[in-house]
Amino acid sequence: MSRFERFLTLWVALCIVVGIGLGHLFPSVFQAIGGAEVAKVNLPVAVLIWLMIIPMLMKVDFGAMRQVGQHWRGIGVTLFVNWAVKPFSMAALGAFFIGYLFRPHLPAGEINSYIAGLILLAAAPCTAMVFVWSNLTRGEPHFTLSQVAVNDAIMVVAFAPIVGLLLGLSAITVPWETLLLSVGLYIIVPVVLAQLLRRALLKRGGKAELQRVLARIGPLSLTALLATLVLLFGFQGEQILTQPAIIAMLAVPILIQVYANSAIAYLLNRATGEAHCVAGPSALIGASNFFELAVAAAISLFGFSSGAALATVVGVLIEVPVMLTIVAIVNRSKRWYERGAAVQRVAARCAPPITR
Repeated sequence: MSRFERFLTLWVALCIVVGIGLGHLFPSVFQAIGGAEVAKVNLPVAVLIWLMIIPMLMKVDFGAMRQVGQHWRGIGVTLFVNWAVKPFSMAALGAFFIGYLFRPHLPAGEINSYIAGLILLAAAPCTAMVFVWSNLTRGEPHFTLSQVAVNDAIMVVAFAPIVGLLLGLSAITVPWETLLLSVGLYIIVPVVLAQLLRRALLKRGGKAELQRVLARIGPLSLTALLATLVLLFGFQGEQILTQPAIIAMLAVPILIQVYANSAIAYLLNRATGEAHCVAGPSALIGASNFFELAVAAAISLFGFSSGAALATVVGVLIEVPVMLTIVAIVNRSKRWYERGAAVQRVAARCAPPITR
């Protein structure tokens, strides 16, 4: 993990300050940027989001899906948490905290938009930063790669239906044309372009060439994310200045869900007897979010200045410090994990026979 990535929360905080300041000083500039749209897609933001997403998707080897069977317990647990628990639990948490508990303290016209942003955040499993978290827990790299490949393949077809279902349940009108356009623009097209670029680089110089290019363009992805945040907070600045507690209130359901989902995945892996080197990244994949996609979808569906866009940005703000605490918990609990009866039973069954 580079020094730049380790201090991502600091850079996000600085972008918040810069964005709010610029939005306050130059409102006409931000209005002009917000008006540069085609078919409800903001062109400057679309460019930035592609710069965010494509370098990350170039790391994904869909050929790794052939290895799924080697770690079927961990794959099953992670898929269950990512697709059967995470989006629906966030919808429930958002309805309770934002729609009920904090409702008197939030702008009345943005309640549904905040909930929508939380749902978008939870419906997109993390693709890129998971490789960092897995490495920090000494995770099994083939499992991490195959799990990310499976999640991305599912996300292409499942993201829009799940989001549409949950937004409908949250009494939010679903702009299906815009949602499907977002899926095409921010999932399908980047996946295709990223894989074409990946294949071209591998053909030209093998894995060494791919890693060299990824190392060179890697900072570009986070830089594009930070530039997008400056724009977002330029639009959200006045609302945040008048109600700074909004950020804290939006963070509550996100924090609860991240810790709860990671615990569910970790404990289920232990109960099924999966090895710790798989359970660690499984817990982290089950907890983290593809916030680049969530930010993009929120902007496309609800606009720059919407509560949905702000809610997804809060996810970016707390992602790194929260995930690092989960990494620490996973690493420190390894001995306890490996004392589990199911873990020991599976390990004994898979151990090679002793020869004399």
